Amino acid sequence: MLQLRPILSTLRRHRTAALLIVFEIALTCAIVCNAVHLIANRVERLRFGSGMADNELVVLGTHSIGDNPGADADTREDLAALRAIPGVRAAALVAGIPYGEGQNISGVNLRPGQPTATLHATLMSAAAGLPDVLGVKLVAGRDFRADEVLGAEEVQKSNFRLAGCLVTQAMANRLFPGQDAVGKSIYVFGDEPLRVLGVVERLVATRPDRGDESDLYTLILPVRETFDGGEYVLRTTPDQRQRVLRDAMAALERVDPHRVAQAHRTFEDMRSGFYAADRAMVALLVGVCVALLVVTAFGIVGLASFWVQQRTRMIGTRRALGATRGQILRYFQAENLLLTSAGIALGMLLAFAINRWLMTQYELPRLPAAYLPLGALALWALGQLAVLAPARRAAALPPAHAMRGLA
Repeated sequence: MLQLRPILSTLRRHRTAALLIVFEIALTCAIVCNAVHLIANRVERLRFGSGMADNELVVLGTHSIGDNPGADADTREDLAALRAIPGVRAAALVAGIPYGEGQNISGVNLRPGQPTATLHATLMSAAAGLPDVLGVKLVAGRDFRADEVLGAEEVQKSNFRLAGCLVTQAMANRLFPGQDAVGKSIYVFGDEPLRVLGVVERLVATRPDRGDESDLYTLILPVRETFDGGEYVLRTTPDQRQRVLRDAMAALERVDPHRVAQAHRTFEDMRSGFYAADRAMVALLVGVCVALLVVTAFGIVGLASFWVQQRTRMIGTRRALGATRGQILRYFQAENLLLTSAGIALGMLLAFAINRWLMTQYELPRLPAAYLPLGALALWALGQLAVLAPARRAAALPPAHAMRGLA
């Protein structure tokens, strides 16, 4: 049976080196646990579905040069030309398209004069037929009728008196848990009630940033914008998207060549661009984790190799007294296990401290407790693998050579 007293006695004589490796393991444990937590959150955001037919949509933007009193008429002509393109199943002008440049957020209340909003939702504006264009499923109620859609100027003149709205299932569940939301009234624009006409299954917010249910609070209003206030969204088949994009750009050019063409891209490209920073962050954090683990492993290997050289006579004495190669091997493995365990214990405290700081500074979620035992197992395994080669060299030393101090 392995005795711990000789190991502890040896570590006390090499206190500085032992403390250095403990602190290195602790720092690695703390940083890697939090980095993996951040990676998991970023990956969750990357996998967060839009609820839309992503691979069937193309988006086109265009903008007037100066004032354009005929923008409303041009928008109608644009839509007619876009819908006539072969392969276009549906088309609409949308203000507040997901993953777009801007967003309009408003508090949603259940009663007028409510001091604190029940939730905050992204506002999206479009005419009738939007669910079909985006490929979202209407799970309750109905879509807007054509006569319920108002122009942007009409909305201003009516003091935001709208026929109703569409909400997402996530919003309906939050506002009216266990109830049918259709027919219920909510308050978005002061004391003017807004009736829920329908519920769509899932539709992501314009600028999703949390990767949870709050990114599904989207409110669709029956407002007809012009091309200066929104973007054209066309639904086609995946294999025709590039051709439809080219034809759509040409169609808008024919309607009015005196406009500034903005981004023309597939919806998947929009989504990819929106999450580019998240993918870069994941790659950076993975690189940091790998680098830290490699540096820690080399530190363990270097220290163990140094100690083998320093303890050549001790190894020879133990071998001469009958210690087997397996006992010498287990001696160095047990020593590494003690150092790694001390580093992990300190690293767990550091991991929680770093996480609490990140929570207060960047509103990150709490570090799950499960990450700590998983991190500990990984570092224990890393430590045992790193010390294995030096330990085997120590165990292979012939007793006679070791007694003469020959490594």
